[in-house]
Amino acid sequence: MRQRIVINLDAPQGEPSQRGRVRGGRRRLWPRVLAAVTVAILIGVAAIVVVGFFWWRHYQLTPDYTLTLLVDAAQRNDTGEFQKLIDDQEIAKNMLATVSQKAAGRYGFALNSKIQQQIDSVMPALLPRLQQTIHDEVVQELKVLASKSEPRPFIFLAVTVPSFIKVKADGDTARATATMSDRTIELGMRRDSNRWKVIEYKDEVVVQRIVDSVMKELPAIGSIDSSSPLLKKPVKRKQNRAR
Repeated sequence: MRQRIVINLDAPQGEPSQRGRVRGGRRRLWPRVLAAVTVAILIGVAAIVVVGFFWWRHYQLTPDYTLTLLVDAAQRNDTGEFQKLIDDQEIAKNMLATVSQKAAGRYGFALNSKIQQQIDSVMPALLPRLQQTIHDEVVQELKVLASKSEPRPFIFLAVTVPSFIKVKADGDTARATATMSDRTIELGMRRDSNRWKVIEYKDEVVVQRIVDSVMKELPAIGSIDSSSPLLKKPVKRKQNRAR
């Protein structure tokens, strides 16, 4: 039996079949999808970089950043960086009144106006030396505070420092509170251009140690004679009334 070959002369020459057109269209669609996904990824990465940059610039203007620098300097034993971030003179001035009050309190009932005047006159003269003493004490305590965290990269500290130092900012001032195992330390901070500086340090342990050094410049408590006329309150004489 003979087989006949039928040729469709109505179809234009060179026209691809339907299946061929579908496969060709799919091959041309994939590069477009891949290009769109790549562009979306690049835009997302760029957005993250831009947001991260502006967040970092804002973070550098906060008191938290200064505290992170302090902890980092403590871990690296960088005293030069400490000097940039704390105001020794302001810290000493703010602590002077507390030290004077604590020193007077140690005299108890032996305290009178004469001794109080002596304490008040000694304090300003001791300020330069107290300034260095307070600086050493503050640096030492901040190192102890920093030892709560193992030496870490700065980025890691920026994330972890807020977990043990709480900061409350109010305009150009801020209060930072750090809780240690046996006490609480308070830091007063003030905005200084694009940075913050520590201008106040409250720590009962440090204050008592400074008071100990101040008491060496004052009369010994045991050497004060309780019968001394300086410790006796003057007795007001009653005026005789005319009868």
